[in-house]
Amino acid sequence: MKVPKRLQPLVEEGLIDEVLSRLMSGKEADIFIVRCGDKTRCAKVYKDVVNRSFKKAAQYQEGRKVRSSRRARAMEKRSAYGRKQNEEVWQNAEVNALARLSDAGVRVPDTYGCVDGVLLMELVTDEQGDVAPRLDDVSMPEELALEDHATMMHYAKLMLCAGLVHGDLSEFNVLVDEYGPVIIDLPQAVDAAANNNAQAMFARDVANMTRYYSRYAPALAATRYAEEMWALFEAGELSPETELSGYFEDDSALADVDGVLEEIKAALQEEEARQARLLGTDGEY
Repeated sequence: MKVPKRLQPLVEEGLIDEVLSRLMSGKEADIFIVRCGDKTRCAKVYKDVVNRSFKKAAQYQEGRKVRSSRRARAMEKRSAYGRKQNEEVWQNAEVNALARLSDAGVRVPDTYGCVDGVLLMELVTDEQGDVAPRLDDVSMPEELALEDHATMMHYAKLMLCAGLVHGDLSEFNVLVDEYGPVIIDLPQAVDAAANNNAQAMFARDVANMTRYYSRYAPALAATRYAEEMWALFEAGELSPETELSGYFEDDSALADVDGVLEEIKAALQEEEARQARLLGTDGEY
C-alpha cells in the first residue's frame, strides 16, 4: 500500500521496510502493519490533539511529572510550544507505561522505539500467525473465563504495585493470543498515587473486566477485587505476591448512633449499681 505521510520518515530512515496494511483507526491513533527486516510489527501513529477524540484527557494527565520547569509552564499556558510538549508527554506515557508493566510481569506488547509520534511495537498474533483478536470478539467456556479473569486481576494487581492504573481498560483493549490476555492501549495510564481520579479509574477498569468475564462465569459478578486491592494499596500492604480473594467487607457504613447511646447508658447504669453495692458493703462494717 501507499506509505502514509507520517510513516514516510521512518521508511526513509530504514526503520520500516514496507507498510503492509492499515490494521485499525482508533480514538487516539491509527495502527498499521509494517515489515521491519524479516519481522512483521505494527506502527501506532498518534493523532494530533485536534484530531484526537479521547475524552477528558486532562484527568489522565494529572500528576504526570515534567522535569523541565520551562516545559511545564509552557504546557500550563497551552502555547504552541506547550501543546507540542503536551503531545510528547502523552505519547511517551505509553512507551514508559509499557516498559514499566513489562518489567512488572504484565503481558503487554514489546516496543521498538517511538519516533516523531510513531510507536513501533510487537504485532500480537494468534496460533495461525494472524492478528490476535480482541477480547470482545472471543467467546469461552466458564472454566476459561474464570482462569482468564484471575489472570486479569493478577495483572491489575501488578499494575497497581508498579504505581500505574490503565484508566481505559475494557474488552476492547485486551488482545487474546494462544497464551491468554495481552493488555494494549496505555497512553492514558495514570499515576496511582498522584492522580486524584486513580481510584475511580481503577475501580472502573476492574469492573469492566469483571462484567465481561461474568457473561461466561456469572459467579464473578459478586466479587469485589477493586475494593480489596485498593484498600491494601492504600495501607501499603499490596505486593505482587499478595493472594487475592475477591472479597471485601465495607466498614464505612453509618454508625448506629442510637445503639451506641443505649450501650453507653447501660454501661453507666451498671457502673452506678456496682458503686451502690460497694457503698452498701462498706456500711455493714
